Amino acid sequence: MGRGQRVGYIRVSSVGQNPARQLDGVELDRVFTDTVSGKSAARPQLQAMLAYVRDGDAVVVHSMDRLARNLDDLRRLVRELTERGVAVQFVHEQLTFTAEDAPMATLLLSVLVAFAEFERALIRERQLEGIALAKARGAYTGRKPSLTPAQAEALRARAAAGEPKAGLAREFGISRQTLYSYLSPPVPASP
Repeated sequence: MGRGQRVGYIRVSSVGQNPARQLDGVELDRVFTDTVSGKSAARPQLQAMLAYVRDGDAVVVHSMDRLARNLDDLRRLVRELTERGVAVQFVHEQLTFTAEDAPMATLLLSVLVAFAEFERALIRERQLEGIALAKARGAYTGRKPSLTPAQAEALRARAAAGEPKAGLAREFGISRQTLYSYLSPPVPASP
């Protein structure tokens, strides 16, 4: 039996991200690419890749956070693949998991992912603290309104008169969701 295929899996969060950078320079036989948030359970190319790979193949991923949404998801995917005889290689972490790995490899995987989740939580906490400090200084005011108060009033009056909302949104250059936020009554601030 010959060498199995090297199959790449790439996940980018937005259309603006460049998927080619993740596995640039890595020789692969086939690549599956999802353009979805890591939080999304719907990753059609991941499912296609899982159906495609066979015993003897190797799945190559830029980093652990590109393959899985969380620790449980990562452990499940790595276990599912290695039990089928498929190796899993993480380029960034320079780790490869196979069916022959000892329990120590599973422990290492858990520890690495736990550290990554902890680091993300710390970053998010620092980001929120920074926003709170900026708000206290008056430097962070949030997103600027799409319409001036006069435009918003005109929009409300025309919508109340029965003009089609889709046409109003086009004319004012705003999305329908933004239009509806201007038409809904303001929510009072909680004490």
